[in-house]
Amino acid sequence: MIPVVSIIMATYNRAHYIVETLQSIQNQNFTDWECLIIDDGGTDNTLDIIQPILENDKRFQYFIRTDKHKKGLPGCRNYGLDLAKGNYVIFFDDDDIVHPQNLTVSTSHIEKNNVDFCHYAKSPFTTIYPDFIYHTDAYVREIGINDIKDIIIQKIGFASCTVLWKKDCFNNNHFNESLHYAEEWECYCRLMTNNLRGIMIDTILYFNRKHPNSNTGEFYANDPLRRKSYVEAVLLVVKNLKQKGLLTYSLKRYFIGISIKFKEYNLFKNLIDTLEFTTFEKLKWQLFYFVLPLRLKATKIKKAFKNN
Repeated sequence: MIPVVSIIMATYNRAHYIVETLQSIQNQNFTDWECLIIDDGGTDNTLDIIQPILENDKRFQYFIRTDKHKKGLPGCRNYGLDLAKGNYVIFFDDDDIVHPQNLTVSTSHIEKNNVDFCHYAKSPFTTIYPDFIYHTDAYVREIGINDIKDIIIQKIGFASCTVLWKKDCFNNNHFNESLHYAEEWECYCRLMTNNLRGIMIDTILYFNRKHPNSNTGEFYANDPLRRKSYVEAVLLVVKNLKQKGLLTYSLKRYFIGISIKFKEYNLFKNLIDTLEFTTFEKLKWQLFYFVLPLRLKATKIKKAFKNN
């Protein structure tokens, strides 16, 4: 039978967390789903740990990433997309907890509003198990191409686990397998430039576990692989925006501004080259780049003085 929703879960050495995640999927009020577990070549006993679940619930399927896709999260997710049979796809991580009403709420909003995706909020947790509360009166609004800036600057947080998509959104758009961080940000920004329409719900339907061994934790711990990948993702996003005619002055200012934090990767120079500025524009943005740290420092001093 063809399921309505395909859940794609990449996993790598998470035997100590993954059972809780799978159990939270089993507890979904919405039952017409398949969960494709894609192992990225882990060396722990993940398969042994989840074997009872695989045997007792055939909606869960276990695969090992093939050589057709590169090692890493994007390759596993792309392999999952190759295998997915559902009309909708969603990407859950192997160390998190899913709200019981996640799929019920998400699918109903897409079908009711005839849109391409449903976005909802997430909440972090550490050791204390989250409370499952759902607000039926949560604020709901349509979201689309006009919100591209807020998605790019992550004012609207499009994490991999917070969006249920119609599967055909990925027909010509997969994850970039050369990235080791910010791959979902780059992919989802690219998807949104295709003029997709969605619904955003202001309620928490997902709980992400906070721990230092996550990709995000490693990025904020200044892991060079993650930082370099973020720089590559930025350049891909900028290039796509430029091609689609969506690169506004405000977004240029944003990207030039964040390049200050990535001097070791020459992000500013690469942005200038990618944007193909005129000589005058180059001079203007170089001035902005060199003056910005002084302005930020002055603002910080002024704020501290005001608070005192």
